Amino acid sequence: MNVALWIIAGLLAVVCLIGSAKMFVLRERIAAVGAAAQWAADFSPAGLKAIGAVELLAAAGLILPAVLDVAPVLVPLAASGLVLLFLGAITVRLRRGERVTITGDVIYLCLAACVAWGRFGPESFTS
Repeated sequence: MNVALWIIAGLLAVVCLIGSAKMFVLRERIAAVGAAAQWAADFSPAGLKAIGAVELLAAAGLILPAVLDVAPVLVPLAASGLVLLFLGAITVRLRRGERVTITGDVIYLCLAACVAWGRFGPESFTS
């Protein structure tokens, strides 16, 4: 189970690293990507930068504390934060009526919840 949690955490970290590009890309360019990115038009540039910063911190928090063995309790906390982030993403998609594009967010939410549960519980770094 430990290996599976590492793989899931790595996948989520990559997704968050890619998503953190919101800090550097203009809102108009994000919204122009396609139908799945139209939500970006609803946020201010500062809001998008904040979301990107949270994703960057989550990517670091999922991997670095455990690898460096410095405060490994941050791994399940980062995963819990991602659960909240993806709940927010799902809420935005539902409010916009984008039920077709919600699938990815639901999958990432489930993966983040799995890492949080696993690292708080049976595969904790502190035990």
